[in-house]
Amino acid sequence: TPKVEDDLGATREGSRTDDQVVEREEEAIKLDGLNVAQMKEMREKAEKHAFQAEVTRMMKLIINSLYRNKEIFLRELISNASDALDKIRLLSLTNPDVLNSNPELTIRVKSDKENGLLHITDTGIGMTKTDLVNNLGTIAKSGTAEFLQKVTETADAPKELNDLIGQFGVGFYSAFLVADRVIVTSKNNEDEQHVWESDSGEFTVAKDPRGNTLGRGTQVTLQLKEEARDFLELDTLKRLIEK
Repeated sequence: TPKVEDDLGATREGSRTDDQVVEREEEAIKLDGLNVAQMKEMREKAEKHAFQAEVTRMMKLIINSLYRNKEIFLRELISNASDALDKIRLLSLTNPDVLNSNPELTIRVKSDKENGLLHITDTGIGMTKTDLVNNLGTIAKSGTAEFLQKVTETADAPKELNDLIGQFGVGFYSAFLVADRVIVTSKNNEDEQHVWESDSGEFTVAKDPRGNTLGRGTQVTLQLKEEARDFLELDTLKRLIEK
């Protein structure tokens, strides 16, 4: 079962001047250990990519059809994390050394109320830079076209659509049901740590200036929409995870 953590000190709320609010918005999606200047520099150096047309179409479909069933995003992201753990576990059967980078096999869900961020972190197989580009945007998985076909047939039935998303492995995109911006930090044994970032319009990939902070695995960070802030409550998260 994924471990749910609260970010202690995350409820410190004081009065703020307008300047503080603006500065806060700029810092809102800062990553642990990266200051605003470093984040800005990383973004400037990042490679920009367009989502493949089919992927964009699929995202729109998911967002428009499942807006009443937003909470599925957590199930999907945890399911992906679980798959990543299975992959490294399988590799370790023939090559135990793959676990040297991080012997622990865990999934952690961490809520940061102060910054409106939700982190889902696993110590699974992780993704290389190429994986990040291919898996999260440019190459439609073999199932994408079939998924779109089936969705078109069941567009009026969110329940069936809900089931299809998991079945075709496109659940990652459900993150945009609740998030304005998604950042994926990933470290695979075969590559350096990279950061993928998107507001659903396009996406960027950059080498992580912090170096290897994960050991191995993936962290998905969601900058939650104002109306989705309830997903930062521990009770809500625990209820959804135990579902």
